[in-house]
Amino acid sequence: MLAKITVADYMSKRLVTLAKDADVIDAVKKLLDHKITSAPVVDQVGRLLGMFSEKDVMNIVLEASYNQSMGGKVGDYMTKQVITVDAESSIVDLAEKFQQSTVRSFPVFQDDDLVGIVSRTDVLRALASIH
Repeated sequence: MLAKITVADYMSKRLVTLAKDADVIDAVKKLLDHKITSAPVVDQVGRLLGMFSEKDVMNIVLEASYNQSMGGKVGDYMTKQVITVDAESSIVDLAEKFQQSTVRSFPVFQDDDLVGIVSRTDVLRALASIH
C-alpha cells in the first residue's frame, strides 16, 4: 500500500525559497516565520543552487561566537551538495533516503523543475493516512 503513495502526494508545493545573496539573519527569520527547517536557495529563474537549513545556521552561530560578529550571505553558508528526489518516487523509496541521510527535507523535482519540498514529517503523514 505505501509503495503506491508518491512523494508528490505529500510534498509541500508552496515553496519558500531564498536567494544566495540574501542576508543570513533575514533568512533565519524567514525559516522561523514559516515554521520550516530548511529552504531551497534558487537563482533568478528558479534553478536550485543549494539548501539553507537549521544545520547551516549552527555554522553561523559558531562563527559568530569566534568572530564576535554575525552576518553574511546565504550563499556563503548554504549546502551546495543537495540530495533531490523525484516527485513520482514512492514514499518507501523516500523513507530509505531519509534513513541514509541526516537531512530533514529534500527538494522535489519533476522533470527538471523544482516543484516542492518533502520532509520526514510528510512520510509520517503518509503512514498515518493508510491506517
